[in-house]
Amino acid sequence: MQLSHTLPVVSATFDDPNLVSSAGLVPIMKIAAEVGLRELADKHLSVPTDKGANAGAKVTSLVAGMVAGADSIDDMAPLRHGGMRRIFNRVYAPSTLGSFLRAFTFGHVRQLDAVAWRFLARLAASTPLLGGPHAGDQSMVFVDVDDTIVEVHGYAKQGAGFGYSGVRGLNALLATVSAVGFAPVVIAQRLRKGSTGSPRGAKRLIVDALATLRRTHLTGRHVLVRADSAFYGHSTVSAALKAGADVSVTARMDPAVKRAIASIDHQAWTPIQYTNAILDEQTGTWISTAEVAETEFTAFSSRKKSEQITGRLVVRRIPDLAPKTAPGQGTLFDHFRFHAFFTTTDREILDTVAADKTHRQHAVIEQVNADLKNGPLAHLPSGVFAANAAWLILAVIAFNLTRAAGTICGNQHARATTATIRKRIINVAARTASSARKLRVHLPESWPWETAWTALFERACGPPAPTLS
Repeated sequence: MQLSHTLPVVSATFDDPNLVSSAGLVPIMKIAAEVGLRELADKHLSVPTDKGANAGAKVTSLVAGMVAGADSIDDMAPLRHGGMRRIFNRVYAPSTLGSFLRAFTFGHVRQLDAVAWRFLARLAASTPLLGGPHAGDQSMVFVDVDDTIVEVHGYAKQGAGFGYSGVRGLNALLATVSAVGFAPVVIAQRLRKGSTGSPRGAKRLIVDALATLRRTHLTGRHVLVRADSAFYGHSTVSAALKAGADVSVTARMDPAVKRAIASIDHQAWTPIQYTNAILDEQTGTWISTAEVAETEFTAFSSRKKSEQITGRLVVRRIPDLAPKTAPGQGTLFDHFRFHAFFTTTDREILDTVAADKTHRQHAVIEQVNADLKNGPLAHLPSGVFAANAAWLILAVIAFNLTRAAGTICGNQHARATTATIRKRIINVAARTASSARKLRVHLPESWPWETAWTALFERACGPPAPTLS
C-alpha cells in the first residue's frame, strides 16, 4: 500500500464537529443503560462532597472510556471530541473523573463492588454473556481464582511493593467463571498491596464469587473451583466446599503429598495427550511420556479431624530431562517431575484423565489477566490506593460489558479478546447527522465487520429507520 499520487494529501485540520472515532460506544453504552449501570451507581455509591455528585454519570463515563481503550485518566479525553457530546450527555472531563476516584475510601470501593456484581447479574440475564439459560443443562461451571501483579513505577503509589514476581506493583486478585458454552467472565475482584501473599483474602473472594454465581441462571449447576498451589490452604478449600462447590487445587509437594505419590502402584499410570504425544489409531490410546494416576488423599491431615478434607490426589508425571542420578539409581523423584492436585470431584463425573485435563484448563484465567493488562490495567493511574481499587472494579465492568457485546456480535467475536473487539466493533470512525430531531450515524463503506456491528446495533438500538428514496 502506498499514498495516492492521483489525489495527494496536502492538508489536515481538526475542524469537523460531527466526526466520532468510537461509534461502537453507541450500542454498547445503550446496553449498559438498559441494564441500569448508572442507576446502580447512583443508588449504591455515597462518595461525599461535590466530587461524588452524579456518581452514576461519572461511573458510566469511566466505563465508556475503558471500553474504548483508556488505560489512564488522561485517556478519558477522547470522550469529549467531535460529535461525542451530541450523542452522549454528561461527559465529564478527565480532571473531574480523577477527583471522583481520589475521593473513594475502602467503604466506597466495597459499594462499587456491589454495583459490579449486580450489573453482572443483570447483564447475564439480558445478554448471552454467560450462555443461554438452557433447560436441563447440567454441564460443569468453572470458577478460576488467580492473582497477578500490575506493575507500577515510582514511590508515590500507596501499597506498591515487591511481590512474588519481583516486580514493583499492586496485586490484583481475580475470580472468573467459564463453561463450555461461553468464554471467561470476571465475577469477583480485589486489589491488594504488592507485597501481599497470594492467598490473603481469597476465602472472601471465593465466597463472594459463588454468591454472585447463584444470582445468575447458572445457579444449580455443578461448580468446580480451580486454583494453583498458592491457594492450597484450608480456608480457601473449605470456603468453596461450604458454598456447595467442588475444588481442584494444585497441591504443594510437602512430605504428605510425596508419600501419597510414592504409594501409587507403577502399573496404575496411564499415558495422556500431552506435548509430543502420538495417538495409536488401532488401540485408541496415547503414546506419551506424560502419565497420570491417582490415589485417595486426606488434605490438611495436621489439623483436627473435623477440619480434614478427604478427596483424590491426581498426579501427572513426566520424565526429568536432567535427572539427578543415573538410570536405575536414586528415588522416583530423581527421575520424574510430578504435578499433583487435590480434587473433591466424584470419579464418576471426572475420571483420572478427565480430571487432569480439566485442571490444566485453569490456565485460561491467565488469558483474562493478559487481556486486562492490554487494556485498562496497563496502568493503575492514581497514587491513592482506594482510587486504584475502584479503577480495577471499573476495568472489570468494562471487560464484562465488552465481552457481552462480543457475544451479541456472534461468531469469533464471542471468544475474541477485548482488544480485537475494540479494533473491529468499538473504535470505528463515523459521521453524525441529524434530521427530524434524531441522530443518524454514518460508518465507513465496506467495513469488514459490518454484519457483526449491525447485529450489535440492532440488538441495542432497534432496527435502523427506513431510508426515504
